[in-house]
Amino acid sequence: MGFPTAVDASPNRTVPTPRPVNLPELAGLDIKSRYLEDRCSGDFFDAVLTGARVLFLLTDIAGSREETHPIAAQVQEVFRAKARELFEPPDANESEGIALLAHAVNRALMDAAHGVRFAPTFVGCFNLPVGVLTYHNAGAMTAIFRDAGGTRILGSGGIPMGLFTHSTYEPAFLAFDAGAQLLIVTKGVTEIRHGATTFGIDRVQRALENSGTESALQICEDVLREAHDSENHPWSRIYGFLHPGKRQCRDDMTAVALVRKPIR
Repeated sequence: MGFPTAVDASPNRTVPTPRPVNLPELAGLDIKSRYLEDRCSGDFFDAVLTGARVLFLLTDIAGSREETHPIAAQVQEVFRAKARELFEPPDANESEGIALLAHAVNRALMDAAHGVRFAPTFVGCFNLPVGVLTYHNAGAMTAIFRDAGGTRILGSGGIPMGLFTHSTYEPAFLAFDAGAQLLIVTKGVTEIRHGATTFGIDRVQRALENSGTESALQICEDVLREAHDSENHPWSRIYGFLHPGKRQCRDDMTAVALVRKPIR
C-alpha cells in the first residue's frame, strides 16, 4: 500500500481497550472497515453477528485519542450487549430495535464521557437473507449508496449523538440488490485538505462511482488512498508548511464499506 495501515496495538495501556471486530465469513454480505495508522482522534467501528443480522456502528467521538479510547471501549460493551438482546430473536422488529439500540449507544457515550460529547454516529442492522439495511445516521456521517440505478448520498437522520440524553431516533431503510454497495466515511476523509481546499463529499462519491471492485476492503482502501494522495500532493505540503498549526493533529480517516454478494 502507498499509505499507512491500521495499527491498534499499544504496549502500555492501562485504560479500557475496545475489543477487535471478529465477524465470520458472511453469506451474502462483505463488510469491512479501514483506517490509517496515525490515529489521534476518536473514530471507532464495531460490528457483531446476531442470528441472521449484522449490527454495526461507526462513530466519530470528539476529542483526542487518549480521551476517546476508553469512551469507545465502554460504548462497545453496551452496543454488543444491547444488539444481542434486541436482535437475536428471529421475529425482532428491526426498526424498533435500531431506535432502541441508537438510544442505548447515545446514553453510553454520555455516561462514559461524564457529560456532553459530540459524536456523529451511523448505526445499522443488515438483514442477511433479505438484503435490507435498517439504519440511523445521527449527525450526517457521509454515507453514499451505489446500485444499478447510480449513486446517491444518504441523508442525515438527526442531530449527532452525545448531546442530549432523551434524543429520539427515526430509522430509515435501504434495499440492497446483488452488487449494491454502501460506503461510509468520517469527516477526516471529507475534510482533509488539498492545499487550501478540502477533499469533499463529491470526491468520495466519484471514488465509489469509479470503483471497479466488488471487494468491500478494496473500496475502503481506494477512497483512503485517494484522500491520502490528495493530502500529500506537493501543493498540500506547501500549504502545510505555510500553515503548520493546521497539521498538528488532523482528524482520523476511516472508511466502512458494505457490498451485497449473490447468495450461492
